[in-house]
Amino acid sequence: MTGTAALHRQDPETSPAPPSSVRSTQPTGHGARIRVAVTALLLAALAAVVAGTLRAGDDHSAPGRLLAGYAVAWTLFAAAVWTVRKVPARAATALVLTGSAVIALAGLTTQPRTSTDMYRYAWDGRVQAAGISPYAYPPAAPQLTRLRDDWLFPPREACEGWGIARPGNGLCARINRPTAPTIYPPLAEGWYLAVHAVSPPDSRHKPLQIGGAVLALGTTAALLRVLRRRGDPRQAPARAALWAWCPAVALEAVNNAHIDTLGVLFTVLALGTAAAGTRRGALLGAAIAVKILPVLALPGALAGQRGPARVLRVVTGSVAAVALAYLPYVVASGAKVLGYLPGYLREEGYDTGHVRRFALLRLLLPDAAAGATAAVLLALIGLAVWWRGDPARPWRGALLLTGTALLLFSPSYPWYSLLVVAFVAMDGRWEWLTVTLAGTTLYLGDRLLPGFPLQAWAYGTAAIVIAAGACLRSSKARRFLKPAQEGARGKGAEGSAGGRRAGAPGRRGGVHHGTGRSDVPDRPRR
Repeated sequence: MTGTAALHRQDPETSPAPPSSVRSTQPTGHGARIRVAVTALLLAALAAVVAGTLRAGDDHSAPGRLLAGYAVAWTLFAAAVWTVRKVPARAATALVLTGSAVIALAGLTTQPRTSTDMYRYAWDGRVQAAGISPYAYPPAAPQLTRLRDDWLFPPREACEGWGIARPGNGLCARINRPTAPTIYPPLAEGWYLAVHAVSPPDSRHKPLQIGGAVLALGTTAALLRVLRRRGDPRQAPARAALWAWCPAVALEAVNNAHIDTLGVLFTVLALGTAAAGTRRGALLGAAIAVKILPVLALPGALAGQRGPARVLRVVTGSVAAVALAYLPYVVASGAKVLGYLPGYLREEGYDTGHVRRFALLRLLLPDAAAGATAAVLLALIGLAVWWRGDPARPWRGALLLTGTALLLFSPSYPWYSLLVVAFVAMDGRWEWLTVTLAGTTLYLGDRLLPGFPLQAWAYGTAAIVIAAGACLRSSKARRFLKPAQEGARGKGAEGSAGGRRAGAPGRRGGVHHGTGRSDVPDRPRR
């Protein structure tokens, strides 16, 4: 949506600057203390709003109150991210980590409010602990009767309230789609089993929520490490805050405990800590074996890797990790490891003949052509990311492809975009956060505005904001580069008049040896 020219361009907003050539604009002394205090107050208010929003009700009984609370939370989040930009790096890092923990604690204050997926996670962990493959039977199957309890399968007299499913035969379940087998890939199932194994008896939803908080905090720490080592260390805390303090993380990763967060962590490690090779491929394969969406990061992981051997190492690592994760479940369940995926695609409107997604494409094309068109567009963008992407910033192309895919697919589930939030933190292009806002608006607003084309409006607005952000960054880059280019030409002319030897070495990276041309002006020596 923003074009492929941004893949390789370094602009003043997102590119690191050498510490020796840029003077710090961060305040010191009294000004720094004021900014720290203001940021801390904003974070305290954000945590309070998150907790209050979760106590307001669920997405069925109080969608309007939830939307209003989300709007306030996102406003406070934006203000906190803005103020922390000028806080000294050490204090900012402490704020990011502390704020991440406090906001995660706010997400732990209630049971899940907008999704029942976590109850399926708890059930799948219980089934595996009993020595049964989670792909073998649906929760309502009589073979699993002995594993049921009153928490996940309330008695008939309590068969009412938010999230209760009634599959028939007098059965009540908190698990959504209780007559369908699980849909989750094997490493997700491994996480459910691990959490079940360390959970106290009758602990219910809290262990999975705490696990989600641990994964969210781990992702914050990973982002700080990546951004310090591969970017400008002074910008690292402010960038990491885009993930650490994002309301979507508290609500979806912690309160709803969505498994997507584990895939996000693996993807951040793959693109940020591993060089292009087998290790990066294996980490990305692990992410894909948690949730399939990180496969969209593969072209970014391959950015700039032209040689067949390099490409093969990454791809082989990914395929091997996925295959090893699936192997024990395939042995136990055979083809059943696909679970409910085919039925889910039909149910959610991705299947030909029952299309309810691709809202933006369907404004221009027949429903039947939307899916194929989206696939072609994503394939072209993926090729551009691989061929022209920046190998030093593989997350940039991954953000472009993943964000564009969500714009085209227009899902109603905001937790799908947690991966986009992490990429935004790595790359700094905040406008892509509107994809997350679009999903949240659609998920909660559909009940408030029945019959209104909210899907097209929400994702259309996000697309406009993203395009505007790309244009703004492009114009800023041109304004920034124009004086530098003019200065370079002027100094080049002076050097020629003074008999400067062509091709003389200048600042590192500033001279094309053998041509005598400087792309950046020499800076005064200090």
